[in-house]
Amino acid sequence: MELLLHYAWKHKIFPLKELRTTLGQTVEILDVGLHNTNAGPDFFNAKVKIDGTLWVGNIEIHSCSSEWYKHGHHRDEAYNSVILHIAETIDTPVIRSDGESIPQMQLSCPETLKAHYLELCHTDMYPPCYKIIPSLPSLLAHSWMSTLQSERLEQKTEQVMERLKHCNGNWEDAFFITLARNFGFSLNSEAFERWAHLIPLRAVDKHRDNLFQIEAIFFGQAGFLEEEICDEYYEKLQKEYLYLAHKFNLQRMDASLWRFLRLRPGNFPSVRMAQLAWLYYQSQGLLSQLLEITYLEQAKAILSAGTSEYWETHYRFGEPSPKRRKTLSQSSIDLLLINTVCTFLFAYGRHKNDETLCQRAIRFLEALKPENNHITRMWNDCGLKAESAADTQALIQLKKEYCDRKRCLYCRFGYEFLKRK
Repeated sequence: MELLLHYAWKHKIFPLKELRTTLGQTVEILDVGLHNTNAGPDFFNAKVKIDGTLWVGNIEIHSCSSEWYKHGHHRDEAYNSVILHIAETIDTPVIRSDGESIPQMQLSCPETLKAHYLELCHTDMYPPCYKIIPSLPSLLAHSWMSTLQSERLEQKTEQVMERLKHCNGNWEDAFFITLARNFGFSLNSEAFERWAHLIPLRAVDKHRDNLFQIEAIFFGQAGFLEEEICDEYYEKLQKEYLYLAHKFNLQRMDASLWRFLRLRPGNFPSVRMAQLAWLYYQSQGLLSQLLEITYLEQAKAILSAGTSEYWETHYRFGEPSPKRRKTLSQSSIDLLLINTVCTFLFAYGRHKNDETLCQRAIRFLEALKPENNHITRMWNDCGLKAESAADTQALIQLKKEYCDRKRCLYCRFGYEFLKRK
């Protein structure tokens, strides 16, 4: 229940009676301080008056005061700045590393707060705060959604920066890997990302004007050209890959990592890879093109991938099917825009301190239709309807970073739930 004490302190949920230290000194709280979620005291720069004397410093909170010693704070100079120690159970005095005593105050959470928190923790329904969702003020919901949108973009930016490190600072390479991952559309995302790391992009660039050779490298590196299949196009790709693999010393991935089961044929990784090869062939400097566009329809046109002629009559090698163009659906293009294009616009804008790019990313998200997945449907069933992709990205962030991790105490919806009478 220590986190609940943090919550009570942060939101000034104090008993109506006069606050006093364990030694009987009066306590007046002027500023609870800034909540610290990293190492060090729990709240920074608090302001309290103890017996009329103003103290400015840090606050440490525990369930039992003896935890001060269990955590080694009495030996840590970082805790010498603590001006008030708070605990639900006071079972021992506490001292700083220099031996000086620290004032302590006993603080308990109200029973109603405990009951509401336990309800959030143990309810079988999901999300646990579903009861209050329909009655939330629209201004509050909109404000929290805006914050969550920003959080998600910042989180994705960190992921881009990590990928950029592995690409030696090459933005086009990092973009290709991200795009490839998102071409996996969840089920094959990990396989596509692993595959993308094995693609020698500088070598592929030398053959960029030849779709057949791009396909040979792409499918060969995916491990799709290792079987004996009686198919003329397949055999040509196989032969070309053997030559290119020897030329560039390529190491392919294990084909067993690809998942075909329970996928519609149009979503088979073989078809997605053919579309990605076509897109790579058609669009040199893809990221550079997307950074220059100003309208969403321009981005959609760039990502409207087709395939080579072979894939119009195949979903897998050696298995002919009725002729059909394998273009990306509008919903697939939208997902690529949301998870790749908008992410990179925002991340590159942050990197270059270009607010125009960041705002363009947000504008695109607000213009795109809301995503339709199990997370967005769950929130819709609770009464929280998304109006755009910006909203659905916020709802995904809410579920993954707050609901799934039981961080109700840090959520504004959780706050509304807990403050009920």
